[in-house]
Amino acid sequence: MAVVHPPGSLFAERDYMRFLLSRLAANLGVQIESVAIGWQIYATARRSMDVDHAAFLVGMVGLASFAPLFLLALPAGVVADRFDRKAILRVCYAAEIAVVAGLAIASQLRLANPPLILVAAVLFGASRAFWAPANTALGPMLVQREQLARSIAWNSLAGQGGSILGPALGGLLVAVSPALAYWTAGGLYLFAAGATLLVGKSGRPAIQSAFSLAMVREGLAYVWTNKIVFGAISLDLCAVLLGGATALMPVVARDILHVGASGFGILRSASSVGAASVAIYLARHPIRRHAGVSMFAGVAVFGLATIVFGLSRWAPLSVAALVVIGGSDMLSVFVRGTLVQLVTPDPMRGRVAAVATLFVSASNELGEFRGGVAARFVGPITALVGGGIGALIVSGLWARLFPALRKADRLA
Repeated sequence: MAVVHPPGSLFAERDYMRFLLSRLAANLGVQIESVAIGWQIYATARRSMDVDHAAFLVGMVGLASFAPLFLLALPAGVVADRFDRKAILRVCYAAEIAVVAGLAIASQLRLANPPLILVAAVLFGASRAFWAPANTALGPMLVQREQLARSIAWNSLAGQGGSILGPALGGLLVAVSPALAYWTAGGLYLFAAGATLLVGKSGRPAIQSAFSLAMVREGLAYVWTNKIVFGAISLDLCAVLLGGATALMPVVARDILHVGASGFGILRSASSVGAASVAIYLARHPIRRHAGVSMFAGVAVFGLATIVFGLSRWAPLSVAALVVIGGSDMLSVFVRGTLVQLVTPDPMRGRVAAVATLFVSASNELGEFRGGVAARFVGPITALVGGGIGALIVSGLWARLFPALRKADRLA
């Protein structure tokens, strides 16, 4: 019996549901590809390097992904505010399919090596530079404004759904063959492209200004002068840049907890289990009051849980710490994402999303690089614990520097 959703329900919006499916498939593919790249480059490096040097090479994957994004994010934001956002997504999916197909073939021919994997990471980063602002800006075009907060929670849930299944599935696939993991990611990107093709509503911005550097400056000026937007995205940048533990997962799995490739997949999934749990709750029960305080509390808990993860030598405790890391991060991400979307007009969404993507990617990819470098010089344990302490400091400092963000109350 078909489920009938009442008029005005978010799930009655067919175009939005297709968009949600494409987002879920794309994020699932990203996570599988990320697991395969991280494990393959570390395992390859460990044939001739010690733990600290191999961990540094894993960190280089983050830098390789971030470099093109740093160069292209702002122009990509202008592109998302100037051209059809659905068309941009389809081009990005085609590029990502080409990258994983190349990695799969190289793996099957035993030609995959660290330099080749780093080149693939550069190409992947370039594609994601255009994908992120177009995807972020398209979502609000498919729902009513009163549905925006709930749609952001479901968007996050789709992303976390991929992050839960992706690492676990990626760990199992890469244990069989890295090529199998890459081909699976390519199939998911193809599905995401197909779902995007079925979205009927226009993806063109309502106001299409001429492509110019002035549009880039306008977007930067808006972010800088709006202290709620700037405070929210810079908080995420600094907290995750210091406290992110993703880059050191292969090190923890293989040489600290000794749980192998499948255990690595479970560790990568654990934070997403916590994030998805919080996202489900927020989708049903959005935050009504004290949004700013909730966001800062989430960052503080994120830092504490990172410290626990760094000190743990017991796999169940490490998994539990990662669940808390994911849940607390999702709380702050939900508040930040909702605040930014609510205060940003549609003609500016692509550029603001590009700046936010630049900040978030700096926190993720440069955070991986920071973790790899720190592990090289002070060891992985000190790198993790020090990062958690840094996230705690950032939470307190930003609460003082951005009082308007701390006092943000209702997400409406």
